[in-house]
Amino acid sequence: MTDPTMLEGGCDCGRVRYRLHGTPLVVHACHCRWCQRETGTAFALNAMIERDRLEASAEAPEIVLTPSASGQGQRIARCPHCRIAIWSHYAGSGPLVAFVRVGTLDDPDRLPPDIHIFTSTKQPWLALPEGTRAVPEYYDAAEVWRAESLERRSALKPRIDAWRAAGRPWD
Repeated sequence: MTDPTMLEGGCDCGRVRYRLHGTPLVVHACHCRWCQRETGTAFALNAMIERDRLEASAEAPEIVLTPSASGQGQRIARCPHCRIAIWSHYAGSGPLVAFVRVGTLDDPDRLPPDIHIFTSTKQPWLALPEGTRAVPEYYDAAEVWRAESLERRSALKPRIDAWRAAGRPWD
């Protein structure tokens, strides 16, 4: 029997494939101008998950350093052939947390957003459904994340702190 919490995805050409083992910590629909520019659309839909729960199962992606609003850059994992962005890593948690592009999943319908963020810069023509959880900027994870996700974040925090203390090595 297939694990119902395991999700699979990949790029357009199929050379880069991955599996998520377990549910994401949270799924964001980010409406910031950086995400709009980067994706060429109204928002980015990212599933945040621990990197050790993301298994690359085919050719490895190329990691591309790009600018970010923080000024610290982000590293985007792209297929070296079709150039599709598959996941990214931000400076705050570095290589320990991946922001998987939900649209690269084989079944993206399984991960609707838990919250819409940075809606202060949302495209004005985009109407969010009534009752959608949305915030103008960012939020407090303790108020939004599931208890299980908060526990996983607590378990990951010492590793993130050690990575930061080591000078944020990416290799």
